[in-house]
Amino acid sequence: MPAPFRTPTSTASAGRPPAAGTPRGPAAAVALTAVHRTYTDGDGHVSALDGVSLSVPRGTFLAVMGPSGSGKSTLLNCASGLDRVTSGTVEIGGKDISGLREPDLTVFRRDHVGFVFQSYNLVPTLTAEDNITLPLRLAGVRPDAAWVDELVRRVGVADRLGHRPPELSGGQQQRVAIVRALAARPDIVFADEPTGALDGATADQTLSLLREIVDDLGQTVVMVTHDPAAAARAHDTAVMASGRVVDLLHAPAAADLAGRLASLGTGR
Repeated sequence: MPAPFRTPTSTASAGRPPAAGTPRGPAAAVALTAVHRTYTDGDGHVSALDGVSLSVPRGTFLAVMGPSGSGKSTLLNCASGLDRVTSGTVEIGGKDISGLREPDLTVFRRDHVGFVFQSYNLVPTLTAEDNITLPLRLAGVRPDAAWVDELVRRVGVADRLGHRPPELSGGQQQRVAIVRALAARPDIVFADEPTGALDGATADQTLSLLREIVDDLGQTVVMVTHDPAAAARAHDTAVMASGRVVDLLHAPAAADLAGRLASLGTGR
């Protein structure tokens, strides 16, 4: 049986962000406390999350990985408010979202949470610029032109803003999606397999970009991935198995993550 996750008792050393999993405090971008998520299927109740407690400080990059069925996607969905927890609490920026009514939760996600998906989720008939500003305009908020300009310059799509998604490469579409996620200055960005549809070189560029927006802009990113090389680009990696966080590793090498994943898959 995997060892239970224990929250580290010490904070990060000077010169780097505090590790994910450090005790919850005012700096936490997202904090889960004793979270359970149970589903019902034809065979009865299935426990997708089994008492997960995890705190992610602001300005950090956390990867979440584990074998298929380990609960990593459910963790992302519950942490971001896309799915309801069965019990326990989820706080984003100090706000407990667990009991919010659906309309209030939708507004909260719009204002405080950014999403980056494997499939980009861009509207094909809109230009890149309109895709970036669409969520803000739907919310009746005027985009911060200077901030958006800084983002598109930083990610390298300033010369592609007039193009529609079918006219962009996969990497360019993902960069547009990243700008869209950041445009509202969210408390946290959740990335679900953001490099899954990209070739190796483009995936590497995207991961470098995610790390840069954390290190340079102070953004917080939680990324679900099955790829040890991708997870190794984060500050910390939470390893999941059987609905629990069984390891929390700081700056692990890709080879070490691959070995840990293999051990979980074989039960060692």
